[in-house]
Amino acid sequence: QVQLVESGGGSVQAGGSLRLSCAVSGYTGRSYCMGWFRHPPGKEREVVAAIYTGSGSTYYADSVKGRFTISQDNAKNTLYLQMNSLKPEDTAMYYCAAGPWPCGNSWSMPGAYHYWGQGTQVTVSS
Repeated sequence: QVQLVESGGGSVQAGGSLRLSCAVSGYTGRSYCMGWFRHPPGKEREVVAAIYTGSGSTYYADSVKGRFTISQDNAKNTLYLQMNSLKPEDTAMYYCAAGPWPCGNSWSMPGAYHYWGQGTQVTVSS
C-alpha cells in the first residue's frame, strides 16, 4: 500500500523560508512523477512543482520559479520542497502526490497522480 506523509508546514512571515518533506512508503519499481500541489483558501488546487524520479528532471509553476526548489532523496524515499522568499499568496494546504507515470506533458494535472498525502498547512503573514 502506497503512503505519502507530508511534514514541515507552519507559519512564517513574508520573506521567510520553509522546507516541506514527503515520506513515501510502499512504492517500488519503475520511476515515476512526483509533485507538490497546493490548495489556497477560496481557490482551486494548483500545481507547484514536479520531479521525475528517474532523471531528476524538474518542473515549476511560473508563480514559484526562482523561489521554490523540488528535490528528492532516493535513499530516504523522501521528496522535498524548499520554499524561499515566501509571500502571503503562498498560504495554502500543500500536498505531495505520486505517479505512476513519467511526468511528461501532464505533470501539472492532478488527475495524472494516483497517490496523495494528507497535506500540510503553510501560512505566510505579511
